[in-house]
Amino acid sequence: MAVPPVPPPLEQLGHRPFSFYPAILNIEHNEWLYRRATWSEVLVQNTKTHEELCLPRAYLGEISRVDEPVMIVGLMKELEYKAGAVWPAERRVIEMPRAVNETRPRFVPEYAPGPAPVVGIRVESPDASRVGRFLIAGVALGIAGCVLAVSLYRGGIIGSRVFYTPALQSDLGLNAWDDYQSVVRALGTPSGDRWQSDSQQRRYRLLWYPQRGIYVVLLGRTEDDARYIGALDRNWHPIHAVELPSHANTSSLLRSLRHF
Repeated sequence: MAVPPVPPPLEQLGHRPFSFYPAILNIEHNEWLYRRATWSEVLVQNTKTHEELCLPRAYLGEISRVDEPVMIVGLMKELEYKAGAVWPAERRVIEMPRAVNETRPRFVPEYAPGPAPVVGIRVESPDASRVGRFLIAGVALGIAGCVLAVSLYRGGIIGSRVFYTPALQSDLGLNAWDDYQSVVRALGTPSGDRWQSDSQQRRYRLLWYPQRGIYVVLLGRTEDDARYIGALDRNWHPIHAVELPSHANTSSLLRSLRHF
């Protein structure tokens, strides 16, 4: 009599979407739905591409205890998608070949005792020495001129159209419990405020702060329960993510967010 497979933890999610951490390499959209399972594999489906993948159950880890802003399913190791299947990610290291059966020591020349041979030293002529000094001085002046030109151009004296974009390198002082009012108290009133909904009826709220060069992103089902999930720079690159109780963060969710 066949024994039915033990239900994996993913079965508890039902039809709720979730994300893997770490995200599977070579797959851009990191949002999935549980479909079914066998004793050795779990079948999941991508919510955007509708592509189905079979993952060995040995690679599945714990599920986050909170589902806001998104449910996180941990993976035991980093995986990658190639040739239509999921494999453990390999970090290839090229090793230099070693000598085989090298038993004899390397040849060391033997020197006969006695005085060292006399080697004639050619004294450089004054004319050649003077030419060499001129060449070295010319190269040094050329390098100094290039450095000076680059400095003037970047400083705005020559290149008046050079702009510098500030890059945020520190924490904004916000966390997953902060709402719109908390963001306003910390950063001030945004210059832009717009919304976007996805296929899961979740709503993203984007707050634009041009003086800082950042977009603050909130996520929630309604305007009242939207919470902070991270920040993007003006080029739509994540610069701050929220740590989740499962030791994961929202960086993969920010990277998959469509520009709006």
